[in-house]
Amino acid sequence: MLFHSSLRKDLARNFGATLVVLITIVITIILIRTLGQASRGSVNPSEVLLVMGFSVLSQLTTIITLSLFIAVVATLSRMYSDSEMVIWFSSGQGLGQFVKPLFGFAWPILLLVCLLAIFAWPWGNQQIQDLKQRFEKRNDIERVSPGQFQESSGGQRVFFIDKDTPDNRFGRHVFISSQEGDQESVTTAQQGRIEVIGNDRFLILNKGQQWQTHRQTGQTQLTQFEAYELLIDDDVNWPSSAASTRLSPTWTLIQNPNRDSWAELSWRLGLGLAGINLLLIALAVSAVNPRVGRSYHLGLALFVFIIYYNMLNVGQSWISTGRVEFWPFMGLLHGGTCAIALLWLAIRHYNWSWRFLLPKRLSPIQEVA
Repeated sequence: MLFHSSLRKDLARNFGATLVVLITIVITIILIRTLGQASRGSVNPSEVLLVMGFSVLSQLTTIITLSLFIAVVATLSRMYSDSEMVIWFSSGQGLGQFVKPLFGFAWPILLLVCLLAIFAWPWGNQQIQDLKQRFEKRNDIERVSPGQFQESSGGQRVFFIDKDTPDNRFGRHVFISSQEGDQESVTTAQQGRIEVIGNDRFLILNKGQQWQTHRQTGQTQLTQFEAYELLIDDDVNWPSSAASTRLSPTWTLIQNPNRDSWAELSWRLGLGLAGINLLLIALAVSAVNPRVGRSYHLGLALFVFIIYYNMLNVGQSWISTGRVEFWPFMGLLHGGTCAIALLWLAIRHYNWSWRFLLPKRLSPIQEVA
């Protein structure tokens, strides 16, 4: 059918263009944020692109939903401004007849959003968390860059290595300053290497000396050594971190129902329901007066999108704190939004106006009669 094919063609073109633009913007923002985290030592600089990729994957649900919403509003607004809607309306195609072709085009996209929210969202967050924890848990020598002073993960040691080998297991001209209770020590060595003994990781220093100072009494002691073992990690087999609801698979949240689990489920399931409601809202809000322009309606559409998504976040917080329950919130927010969208669409379809609600005044002829 010409009506369906022309509409889907315009929707596909606008959706693709909007998606590319939004992904480019999000990638730029996430890249800047990830580089800032790498400069602060929270992210491994060599894994910046990997962290950025997982971050973009986690945000794809919002990006795709917003792209679809903007594509529908832009397409229908253009049809109004170019008087194409007048042609379709005069041929018997009311605004309600646009629902079927819109959902016929959007259902694969909405299905993708649901799958990303259920599966890709927790998986991407888990991968980012694992990368950050692995970088934070690296041993003290691996944290050191040649020629730079670096504080240890516990904050009790300061390292300096003049040169190191490519595998980061051997260094030359090692300097270590540490504090343990009232004891301060400064250790220097010509070289050092990493060795794992049992579950413990040691730094083996060769040909050096250690200067110890008691801060309370001021007593000092100088010790020279040929070999010195310094414990770095007392357990190299780190246990996995406690999984949070944001990192947990959807099935795990269903199996362990609590406030935090229901709150996270409200967010994941709400993304798919929001996509359906936003499609109806886009159809209703896209009606444009050709003499006014499309900027007002596009701004109104973006304002509605922001409010809707903020309510998802607010509802997630309310459910986790126990202020509202899961099912009443889902019914009130998404069911209420769907009812408002359908009512708004019906008003547009039947051209209802608030004037029809006012009592009609009789004309003078009717009054005389």
